[in-house]
Amino acid sequence: MVGIDTGGTFTDLVAIVGGELRVHKLPSTPHDPAQAVIEGLKTILGGAPADAVTYSSTVATNALLEKKGARVALLVDAGFEDLIEIGRQNRTELYALAPERPEPLVPRALRIGVGGRTLFDGKIATPLAPAELARVRKLAQRSGAEAFAVCLLHSYANPTSENAIARALAPLKRSLSVSHRILAEYREFERLSTTVINAYVAPRMVAHLENLERSLGRARLRVMQSNGYAIGTRLAREEPVRTILSGPAAGVVGAGDLVRAMGVDRFITFDMGGTSTDVSLFDRAARIRSLSYPSGYAVRTPVIDIHTVGAGGGSIASVDAGGSLKVGPQSAGANPGPACYGRGESPTVTDADLVAGRLVAENFLGGSMRLFPARADRAIARLARAMRTSAANAARGVIRVVNANMERAIRVITVECGHDPRNFALMAFGGAGPMHACELALDLGIRRIVLPRNPGLLCAWGALGAPLGREYSMTVRETAPELRRLRARARPLITRARAELTAQGAKPAAIKLDLRADVRYRGQSYEIEVALGPRFVNDFHQAHRRTFGYAAPDAPVEVVNLRLRAAAGGPSIAPARIPRAKSKPMPISKMSVIVGGARRIVPVFARDEIGAGAKINGPAIIVELSATAYLSPEFTLRNDDFGNLHLELR
Repeated sequence: MVGIDTGGTFTDLVAIVGGELRVHKLPSTPHDPAQAVIEGLKTILGGAPADAVTYSSTVATNALLEKKGARVALLVDAGFEDLIEIGRQNRTELYALAPERPEPLVPRALRIGVGGRTLFDGKIATPLAPAELARVRKLAQRSGAEAFAVCLLHSYANPTSENAIARALAPLKRSLSVSHRILAEYREFERLSTTVINAYVAPRMVAHLENLERSLGRARLRVMQSNGYAIGTRLAREEPVRTILSGPAAGVVGAGDLVRAMGVDRFITFDMGGTSTDVSLFDRAARIRSLSYPSGYAVRTPVIDIHTVGAGGGSIASVDAGGSLKVGPQSAGANPGPACYGRGESPTVTDADLVAGRLVAENFLGGSMRLFPARADRAIARLARAMRTSAANAARGVIRVVNANMERAIRVITVECGHDPRNFALMAFGGAGPMHACELALDLGIRRIVLPRNPGLLCAWGALGAPLGREYSMTVRETAPELRRLRARARPLITRARAELTAQGAKPAAIKLDLRADVRYRGQSYEIEVALGPRFVNDFHQAHRRTFGYAAPDAPVEVVNLRLRAAAGGPSIAPARIPRAKSKPMPISKMSVIVGGARRIVPVFARDEIGAGAKINGPAIIVELSATAYLSPEFTLRNDDFGNLHLELR
């Protein structure tokens, strides 16, 4: 079994072969992500075929971020062609004098108005005539679009008209996204936006997965979704919008998987990779939200609540027109990469870490990848001249600025949501996370840091152990909700869930169902999700009080949507224990490191040689295959029985 995470800079692999854990990390191949995956599989498996591969992919994400998706034609009710631009009146930047919105993914010329009308209750006021369907098919064929998105008013209540259009377009043999299949919920704009994004990323995702499946042969391939579950490739090709945040979600799943061994269940995940940093709050469970805005576009699918900023090892440092130091969000990525990788010229965070002595060139990727310190020195020296300071100060400045960027991201998911970060541990992973965790924790007042085993491979570990599953939803608008009737209306979702998961290899007895409801007081605009149990109305009142500070038990309630989470548990992978320490850890070398504002000679330890129970006082550098950790003077390190490093403030 293999778990794979493809990032913007590196591709990570974790495999279980005959009960043995194997790990590997290699540079990504952005021009063809499958190339690094296949190369990594050959290395980690020694040429043997894989049986099962779970893959967290950035293909859909990058297609949206880089605006390199398909040419999409949008079919909507006549008169609603501009809904994609009108959107909502919500203002994300209240005080911006000239707020900017992303350009619509479908230009005006590719929006096709369709006659006919379905009413809010599902009644068809104007059926689609054969002549209208023929006209629509002809316009769609002439559009030159690679993909079609179909979104008609109230199709969640009656999909007859959308199905008729889908049948009419099927002979054109192009990617087709139909809104009631993607999102069977009311709120036309969010349903339309989600459907358009699905169509926009689908052709690229389909081509990638087909290429990968051909290369994998008979191996069973599954793809991570943004909600932390894995799905088969057929569903991933049909609904790639559900994989927009699959990589970061795998990291949170991997972190949660380690809770059982650590006994830590309240922590902040801090995943700093080569291109970006992803943070999330884990308070006894991962937080799920149903609406997100990747690149500013509304996507209404379940996602783990993750906040992403353009701060990573490859983030480029520069001096702006006002003379201030700026780090990111632009990234050097895997190609050309940071200057020290041997191809790039721009100064990056990784170059600053190398100049500051926090990165050991001889041990990068366990010594398998060569670094070029002289190139990093030159890149940081150029930045220092622009800043009119020394190279050491410039490197320290880059580290401080990127730390400030990441600190703001953590405050978004904690302080701005009413949580005190000091009440949580900081779980730092990703290739660069352990290098910046200590200073970030000090800035936030966090006293405990956890560096999991193989921190640079945690997303791949999360993919390896991810359960098979998905979420379903439907709008019901029950104004006098009764539990028996709601459960009866949910039966089609349950039947569909069992059929789809069984078809993907899940055993019927292993499928677990979690039925939930979106509830609100009648007349409100937004809902709160609660478990659909015997006391769901009372649970809603309590949740409303926690969220908004008040409840109205005598007010009538309305159930807007039903939601079903169906999952079959992933492989049970118990973390292996490590040998106990027989003596005090001995450094493998020493090096000059910028500690605070001055250089000091600091010991360097190999993580694999630190036994369980061993302790190390900072400052120190810890090297391993997947990441390098910087232990600042304020912390003491302790290794637990499973190889996870616990850093405690002295």
